Amino acid sequence: MEQHFSDIGHDALKLDITYENSQARERTQILMDIANQVNGLVIGTGDLSELALGWATYNGDHMSMYGVNVGVPKTLVRFIVQWVSENQMDAETAKILADVVLTPVSPELLPATHDGQISQKTEDLVGPYELHDFFLYQVLRFGFQPSKIRWMAVRAFEGVYEEAVIEQWLRTFYRRFFAQQFKRSCLPDGPKVGSVSLSPRGDWRMPSDAVARMWLEDLD
Repeated sequence: MEQHFSDIGHDALKLDITYENSQARERTQILMDIANQVNGLVIGTGDLSELALGWATYNGDHMSMYGVNVGVPKTLVRFIVQWVSENQMDAETAKILADVVLTPVSPELLPATHDGQISQKTEDLVGPYELHDFFLYQVLRFGFQPSKIRWMAVRAFEGVYEEAVIEQWLRTFYRRFFAQQFKRSCLPDGPKVGSVSLSPRGDWRMPSDAVARMWLEDLD
């Protein structure tokens, strides 16, 4: 990374968006080059929830040779990993997978804190995935309007999230969902796992310049 920062004239001590995204793109470049060396494929790490929110570096972790998780929402990824660890693995492997499930979701593009803790926690930045996956299902599967999804979420998550918190993250969902379509328009191939997907070649056709204004006005 130091060589790359030098090539583009970036101060490695400046922890900005260039610092973060450069790492994701360099990771992808290295993986793809090694894949060429060993006649292999780079398998994508992104999932359906990240695609919906655009939580990926364009042409970084956004890209791969096959996106195996593109049809699986984040909450289901967690459930599957936990189920496999409890039912199909030896004790040592199960312990590792259990630790993975308990680790906060993070792109890990910024240095850890002075005491070794993760400094970037995705859900602190974009909101809880259990809420976003709920929103996404109602949008993709049923096409419900934002005000109805808010009404449903307030009742589904009663005692877990306050109504103001739900509305905050629902607005975030719509803003990001519309603004990040350009990343979904050039996805690598991947399997459709559930009843809906965000593939531009199948279920989801959306222009990259669409705006969320009307949907946010419905919440108002």
